[in-house]
Amino acid sequence: MASIRLPAVAGTFYPSDPAELRRMVDGFLAQAQTEQSGVTAGSLTAAGHRVPKALIAPHAGYIYSGPVAASAYVRLAPLRGTITRVVLLGPSHHVGFRGLAVCSADYFDTPLGRVALDKAAQQALAGLPQVQVLDAAHALEHSLEVHLPFLQQLLGVFQLVPLVVGEARAEQVAEVLERVWGGWETLIVVSSDLSHYHDYATAQRMDRATSEAIERLRYEDLHDGDACGRAPVSGLLHYIRHHGGRMRTVDLRNSGDTAGPRDQVVGYGAYILE
Repeated sequence: MASIRLPAVAGTFYPSDPAELRRMVDGFLAQAQTEQSGVTAGSLTAAGHRVPKALIAPHAGYIYSGPVAASAYVRLAPLRGTITRVVLLGPSHHVGFRGLAVCSADYFDTPLGRVALDKAAQQALAGLPQVQVLDAAHALEHSLEVHLPFLQQLLGVFQLVPLVVGEARAEQVAEVLERVWGGWETLIVVSSDLSHYHDYATAQRMDRATSEAIERLRYEDLHDGDACGRAPVSGLLHYIRHHGGRMRTVDLRNSGDTAGPRDQVVGYGAYILE
């Protein structure tokens, strides 16, 4: 019998009703498409589309971070059927551990359906000492889950390599990425919010500095308070620094811009590899 990782935050971070969820995601994407006027970016694929090979996007409740996440995800719109595997990395909010955690489940479930895990890819990581099977790290974790409806709506059918990142050095995360980077069929998604619970002006200043560090691939300049996904972000930047490419900011806002007050805000950024 198939093992299924059930949704943990459907009905709280995003709608649990499939029709409502589709409408919300489509609305975010449509708005992002309008704001960007159809601009695409990234590396040219064999199929002639320009596709970001990797992106960084936030993971808060959709009313807060959904518009910012859509600014990166809208660029995947022409690639349904081209991207068939997504490697998704996000920080651990509930379980403390060292290294990176894969999941023993066969599927991740969302209101939009099930996503099959790429067991061959996970097996390719099994020999790395920093990788372990730790289902507890996945059970309640929202940093991966909230990305799935965007990916399902845009890509349709794909396989997933879900990785919750605990205490891990940039080099350790980059070594994992080396094994699953793949070709045009593989998309790398890193999940991270930015600063937390500062006033609006302070958050803007901090998040601009974080974005500059990301664009310059300066993961050494990122600190715990700058991004909750600092570990997976740092690993991606380490990999790019050694293999070529650049990160570009496509959106930078905070909860005071989207759906919250401005006395204590959470920062959100969207970035693409090109």
